[in-house]
Amino acid sequence: MPYEQHVSENDTATDDFANSIARPDRTTFEAHLARRRYGHFTLTEAIRPAWQLGIIPEAGYRHDSYNDPITGENLPAIVAAVSSERLFDTFLQLIESLGDACDVVLESSHEHKSHPKEWRREGIERILLESQLWNFEDLLLNDGCTSIAVLHSEEPFEVQLDEHKLLIAYGPAMHTFETILSEQGVRQKKNLRVISQGDHMHTSTSHHMTQFEDLVSQLHADV
Repeated sequence: MPYEQHVSENDTATDDFANSIARPDRTTFEAHLARRRYGHFTLTEAIRPAWQLGIIPEAGYRHDSYNDPITGENLPAIVAAVSSERLFDTFLQLIESLGDACDVVLESSHEHKSHPKEWRREGIERILLESQLWNFEDLLLNDGCTSIAVLHSEEPFEVQLDEHKLLIAYGPAMHTFETILSEQGVRQKKNLRVISQGDHMHTSTSHHMTQFEDLVSQLHADV
């Protein structure tokens, strides 16, 4: 399983995993953590690849599948990496395709790194949800301990913005999601490897933890 490092604002990103392999000096390593741009692709502040760059971040999407543990149904899925300047708008466009009402699941690993905690709000108007999410754009994009999933209230369609700031969409038909990604300049890459598939580090701050609590409160989400 890929190593995941949660680095708070007071941490120095040192850990047993990192110390077990060759690593550059502190200055070089901190420069790596500060790097956001790889070619035409820009990371948010939430995630960084391991300094060896086993996987180089890039924009694109690939087809995948998801097995529903409740129904046993195998659903088509899309996994997309979108450059930070287009990520939030793309996410909002994807959830717009879910209809006028939806369900929301918020997930936090701020205090539960191995067992993230979930909060759920059912039956919220999508327009109301979008207006709330605009107020928490920084949290959703730049906190490596926060993820959100928006679900169609009746049909098996779902859009996630996960902790790695990847967009993941599930559903029996993918053409709408593909069209939106294409309009955002995100192209299909059959062999796309995303940052979560390699060694990587998550970042978070106490401010983001407070923001997450505020978002839960604003959405009236329950555990």
